[in-house]
Amino acid sequence: MAGLKEIRTRISSVKSTRQITSAMKMVAAAKLKKNQDKITSLRPYANKLHDVLTAVRESMEEDFENVLMSSRKPQKVLIILVTSNRGLCGGFNANVIHKALDVAEEIYPRQWKTGNLSFFAIGKKGADFIRSNKFLLAGVETEVFDHLDFHSATQLANQFTEEFITGKYDRIDFIYNRFKNAVVQMITHEHFLPVHMEEKETGPAVDYIFEPQKDLLLETLIPDVLKVQFYKVLLDSFASEHGARMTAMHQATDNADDLIHELTLHYNKARQASITKEILDIVGGAEALR
Repeated sequence: MAGLKEIRTRISSVKSTRQITSAMKMVAAAKLKKNQDKITSLRPYANKLHDVLTAVRESMEEDFENVLMSSRKPQKVLIILVTSNRGLCGGFNANVIHKALDVAEEIYPRQWKTGNLSFFAIGKKGADFIRSNKFLLAGVETEVFDHLDFHSATQLANQFTEEFITGKYDRIDFIYNRFKNAVVQMITHEHFLPVHMEEKETGPAVDYIFEPQKDLLLETLIPDVLKVQFYKVLLDSFASEHGARMTAMHQATDNADDLIHELTLHYNKARQASITKEILDIVGGAEALR
């Protein structure tokens, strides 16, 4: 009977865990829907804004100089590592951390070895990893996801832009999870500063009329593009976190169902064996009394 009691206790424990994982799955699904709508709405605007910036820059015959576009030798590099504040989201944090280490070792090996590569952790999990391994940690931001909006993203974007302008860093990159769907998050390495102009595919020339002048337009567009890019990265990571957590909790709930089924079968078999043993004992005792 002690074995049966242990099995019943374990079944009860697994059922309690299943209730928790099921509730967390529903909460993550609700948050995912909200943040998925935000990132899918922002992406077309962010892409078009970058296209406008590229079109204006390519249409300028004379050289245009802007400190945010100045490509200099990357002596000091900052990697902005975007993770979550909480766990229970599968490999969400581990994958992006491994990507950051790969980028440091493969793309910036000289800066990595000489101590000129630093990390800025957005999210508690990334900060904990950087501290535990005693890597260079330039700063930590853990509250931005509590009330994520464009204003909070703008403040962070302005901070890093100022550090680039003053020469504290020669290059600033993002490592984050880009949201694709609830199941798939794409680990992404993306340049932030200096502003990188991607070459557009050649096509029919379009004669735009720009107002105000192109150089003034670029001076206004570049900071706006950086702010929108920063906000998009945070939204991507936040939506990916909820998608990863919903998937992880769904799998945990399914695993709990399977375990409950197996334990129930084991309990029934053990109970049947116990009953059979008692019957045999009774029959044996009755035969002994004859």
